[in-house]
Amino acid sequence: MHQVDGADVDDLALGAAVLGCGGGGDPHLAKLMLRRAIDRYGPVPVIEAADVPDGGLVLPVAVVGAPTVLVEKFPGEGDARRALEAMQRFAGRTGVAVLPLEIGAINTLFPLVAAAEVGLPCVDADGMRRALPQLETTLFTLAGIDVSPVCVVGALGNALVIDANDNRTGERLTRAAVAELGMVATVAAYPMSGEQCREHAALGSLSHCLEVGRRLRAIHAGRPDAHADFLAFTGAEVVFNGTVTDVLRRTSGGWTRGTATLEHLAAPDRLLRVDFQNENLVVTENGRAVATVPDVITLLDVDTGWPVTTESVTYGQRVEVLVMPAHERWLRPDGLALAGPRAFGYDLDYVERRLPA
Repeated sequence: MHQVDGADVDDLALGAAVLGCGGGGDPHLAKLMLRRAIDRYGPVPVIEAADVPDGGLVLPVAVVGAPTVLVEKFPGEGDARRALEAMQRFAGRTGVAVLPLEIGAINTLFPLVAAAEVGLPCVDADGMRRALPQLETTLFTLAGIDVSPVCVVGALGNALVIDANDNRTGERLTRAAVAELGMVATVAAYPMSGEQCREHAALGSLSHCLEVGRRLRAIHAGRPDAHADFLAFTGAEVVFNGTVTDVLRRTSGGWTRGTATLEHLAAPDRLLRVDFQNENLVVTENGRAVATVPDVITLLDVDTGWPVTTESVTYGQRVEVLVMPAHERWLRPDGLALAGPRAFGYDLDYVERRLPA
């Protein structure tokens, strides 16, 4: 993957919706922004982490906010440039590449827009290999990389720089700032060297996301065995097929929180509950946990094959619930402590995925 052009945008957005785990907002607006950026600046160069100079400054960027709000409000033109320029001023040197902070939903496409705006390539990697709802839940935190400075630009143009003592405090201060800035903001954080990016980022994430999207589109096109190919490529397991019977959703503290309840299509006595905080975090069937974060939990609409986001899931939808393996780094004890179910307030341990016989 050497560049992203107009032909890649739809498939990238599809893959991003899958890896967004239900969160991160609808990628539609990000698609429009990326198409406009490509029209204005040309295809966006994409480089491997191995091609970034060891001492070069890498600039991670993301959109932070509640998915429900992201449906109606989005960063303004130039917000990414302002955030990245603030980070470079704070670092006292010029960046050499932009990096997606997470690979999921809007935050797959938006860093490409940012890269086009500042005239830099985008690294084919990210800090999560999925979407997660909190700024400190990154592979970079596990590596001891400082989140600060966190450069925040609100949707109405207000900006600030946060220099926190630790990454968890950086998340709390950033979340409070985003809430005051209108619940949506552009955030640049975790400035790092090319060497740190190469050693600690999830490599090949943009390429992987594109391939996920292509395989999902093949299902939409009715290609024989496309569904099986999609499951095999992603390592996904279908844990439930059901109809949405209830949705509870609220926006608080900068997140969209809630639950969705599903009734099994073939066995009405089987009830599944999906808990989410921006992203889908825990799945329980009749009170028993069957899947948990950090694994990727995604809902696909049975009738359309499109990923279902936490702000769009509605009563009466027929969905299949997929669970895909997390990046291996998350499955170590410190990774589970940072991004496992207990980290989000659930009194249960990570549910290991069943391996095929």
